[in-house]
Amino acid sequence: MLVPKGGTPEALGATVTAEGVNFAVYSETASALFVSLYDEQDREIGRFELDGHDSNIHHGLVAGVGAGTKYGLRADGLYDPLQGFHFDPNKLLVDPYAKRLDRPFVRSPRLRLPRADAVDTAPLVPKGIVVRGGNKPALPRRKGPGLIYEMNVRGYTMRHPSVQGPLRGTIAGLTTRHVIEHLQYLGVDTVEMMPIAAWIDDAHLPILGLTNAWGYNPISYFAPDPGLAPRGIQELRNLTDLYRRNGISVILDVVYNHTGEGDALGPVLSLKGLDARAYYRHVEVDGKQVLVNDAGTGNTLRCDHPATRRLVIDSLRYWVQEAGVSGFRFDLAPILGREPGFNPNAQMLQKIKTDPVLSKCLLVAEPWDPGPGGYQLGQFGKEFREWNDAYRDEVRSFWRGDPGKIGALAGKVAGSAEIFNFAGRKPSHGVNFLAVHDGFTLNDLVTYNEKHNEANGEESRDGHNHNSSWNCGVEGPTDDEMISMCRKRDVRALLATLFLSRGVPLIQQGDELGRTQQGNNNAYAQDNAITWLDWERADGELVDYVSAVHAFRKAHPALTHDHFLTGHANKAGQRDVVWLHPDGREMAEGDWTDSSASVLGMLLSIAGDSVLVWFNRRIEPVPAQLPEGNWQVGLVSDDKTEITIAEGTATLPPRSVLVLIPAEAAPSPEKPA
Repeated sequence: MLVPKGGTPEALGATVTAEGVNFAVYSETASALFVSLYDEQDREIGRFELDGHDSNIHHGLVAGVGAGTKYGLRADGLYDPLQGFHFDPNKLLVDPYAKRLDRPFVRSPRLRLPRADAVDTAPLVPKGIVVRGGNKPALPRRKGPGLIYEMNVRGYTMRHPSVQGPLRGTIAGLTTRHVIEHLQYLGVDTVEMMPIAAWIDDAHLPILGLTNAWGYNPISYFAPDPGLAPRGIQELRNLTDLYRRNGISVILDVVYNHTGEGDALGPVLSLKGLDARAYYRHVEVDGKQVLVNDAGTGNTLRCDHPATRRLVIDSLRYWVQEAGVSGFRFDLAPILGREPGFNPNAQMLQKIKTDPVLSKCLLVAEPWDPGPGGYQLGQFGKEFREWNDAYRDEVRSFWRGDPGKIGALAGKVAGSAEIFNFAGRKPSHGVNFLAVHDGFTLNDLVTYNEKHNEANGEESRDGHNHNSSWNCGVEGPTDDEMISMCRKRDVRALLATLFLSRGVPLIQQGDELGRTQQGNNNAYAQDNAITWLDWERADGELVDYVSAVHAFRKAHPALTHDHFLTGHANKAGQRDVVWLHPDGREMAEGDWTDSSASVLGMLLSIAGDSVLVWFNRRIEPVPAQLPEGNWQVGLVSDDKTEITIAEGTATLPPRSVLVLIPAEAAPSPEKPA
């Protein structure tokens, strides 16, 4: 069936042609590359060498086969792991450009046996399935984002009452009407979907009886995980088309920093077996080629190599054009710019920024990695938004009661100008968040002083130790109604702060429900009730509150106008912000340096809209002198307390955020029905 020296090297992967399927694979150091074909019973029915060679691309045309063909790759060459060569034709390899896989990855010791002891790994390895592309390219939705919602497919759907049977735990389960209506009720316009590319469990999890619930351990960069999308990419395209019609964009969390092949002793499944030295960064130590571990997982993608850059760009474009996604959140994004130190103008980053397809997408960087010099918040340029962990840390610290945080709070709610106000960037380049997947849930933030990760099997050594959390008096669950009330009050104050801040707000799934992970701040290995949203116990009042506070934000240009606050007067003599002391005077230098300061007023006057926000972290009510004018309550985080305004003074409830608007202003929108 093989056409000798046939095929073409232009398109990598498996491409259906009129004559059959063209296979093309990159490798600089393999002496021979083969494609193995399989029948429906997983029996190998043919093995053919790709004997065309052009610019390190091995290619060949297999005639008489087409879409639906199951296949894998095999590579021969030098076997010397100490020099970065892992060639072994006994190892069936997943094509890096495979668009669909027939099953999820499963770990086995046989996947990492040395060549001398190796057995055929084909029974253990997912097979690629040849697909014929053809979806009409979807235009990325560029509007926004206004509110980003971080979502884990399995965690969101496994216990959802409107997602039934086999749809639970799948992308298709997210297409039910009640799921969409919940997102619309909150005002979500962008869903940030945690990784869905096919991944493998971490090496230590099977023996513990655990599985990876998050997906940050990919093997494939094109194929969705069969557990999430059994029928392949079309399931994601169906979702993105549906969400787009309902005003919601979908962006993917992508992991272009490492793969699940791990360190030199890890499994050989794809890139490692094809050309480890091209795809992974190595450094010479005592004459040996050692894998660099800037991602903290055993290997690091070599994003300054042309083959890796092509793999990244090609796969990103595929997710946009075939799956219809509107953008990406890049996990450990500095690795994209490592050469080997971080370079904000690295070719990989420039290719993403200037690509005719990708440049129209929403691009979000997680601007840190564990490697040397890996913290790069603010360094990704105007084309990228960036997760702002400084916002998280300072706002948490303020509400926890840490001394000397009044100035930091002001800086963060004003848009983090010290980070983003340069090179044409705006507050919306910062993505503000209080809690995301790797850390406490918002409810756990006010319920636990310490992490409780015992379920992860590492004696709670994993996960962050510095959480800026507090438990309101008792560690963990309690029957004390007063403590429960205090926790709910603090959560609402934190959420109000988030939605009243300049920048793009992000909430993680379930924080609007009051969900808990039982104090686990690193629940990556908990594909169970710890991470599955408990919809039956959802806090409906909190859901209504999140909807209302977001609606209030959207209704007031003073809160959403995308410029950094200066405090300077405009031509009409109006200042965009005045920072107020509870005594009614403008904050002075001594007030900003007062380590005990716990109350701050923010008077915004922008685009004909005025909003007065008071932040009070004290445990007792505080009288606040108001600026001249007639003020009325626009929003209060503590809805259990009646606000009194008399003789130019408002009484701020304990541990609360109070928002006042001029009495003559149009009423804020009601909670969505």
